Amino acid sequence: MASLPFIFFLSFFIISTTLTSAGAAAATIKLSLSPFPHPSSSHPYQILNNLVTSSVARAHHLKHPKAKADNTTSSLLRASLFPHSYGGYTISLKFGTPPQTLPFIMDTGSSLSWFPCTSRYLCSQCAFPNVDPAKIPTFAPKRSSSKKLVGCRNPKCSWLFGPDVASRCQDCEPTSENCTQTCPPYLIQYGLGSTAGLLLVENLVFPQKTFQDFLVGCSILSNRQPAGIAGFGRSAESLPSQLGLKKFSYCLVSRRFDDTGVSSNMLLETGSGPVMPRPQALATHRFTGTKWLQTQISKSSTT
Repeated sequence: MASLPFIFFLSFFIISTTLTSAGAAAATIKLSLSPFPHPSSSHPYQILNNLVTSSVARAHHLKHPKAKADNTTSSLLRASLFPHSYGGYTISLKFGTPPQTLPFIMDTGSSLSWFPCTSRYLCSQCAFPNVDPAKIPTFAPKRSSSKKLVGCRNPKCSWLFGPDVASRCQDCEPTSENCTQTCPPYLIQYGLGSTAGLLLVENLVFPQKTFQDFLVGCSILSNRQPAGIAGFGRSAESLPSQLGLKKFSYCLVSRRFDDTGVSSNMLLETGSGPVMPRPQALATHRFTGTKWLQTQISKSSTT
């Protein structure tokens, strides 16, 4: 491969020849040549050295994937991605005490993670190939000892509804910190579908670590949502933000809109060091059926 100084010399030679052939009356143009591609860039040899060092480090990581640097306490959480006939990729996550395993569609375009909730979960227009709307796996709040409804004065409620949500707590004194009113129900609209429910804080369980008080949606009513959604967006309620991830990576296996047992890995890196930024939350649509949703969850918890 030609060196950068040679390339700059060749470019200067071509320009000089062209200007000379244009005639003696042509103005003289002076160009300053530098061995650096840009004043802010490093020396070419330093760039090559950095690339070689990175390649060696990557090769070492591939050869010794379990080895950790002495100056870091990061760890990797792993989850498997499975393709499905309805066009999404799902990962299995465990919520609750004891844990309940549910499939979630991995979505980088939204932030709230939610699961189909209670035995009264209703999903309209969910008769996709290989999907029986009557047999969609649901989370049972009554079986978990760590579930808690989110109060309207809980800071996590404001992640979805904005900082002024506490002012809408009509059942409490304005200065009371012991308000028992729940956070307003959410209604999330996607490109093709929607879901509505109430917010919970629950344990998210990985083999390596349990994350307590994880904000998750308990959806009672959905449209065209054959599984819950794991939100990998940029808002505060997203899975990466709540887990304090430094970074995550995934590979989507090729598929032809079918259901297959073949999967690929998703890696979530946690630990010390800079974490992904947590932007301000965006406002979410309010759902007017508050009492109806609370009734459905209450009935399901006792039946």
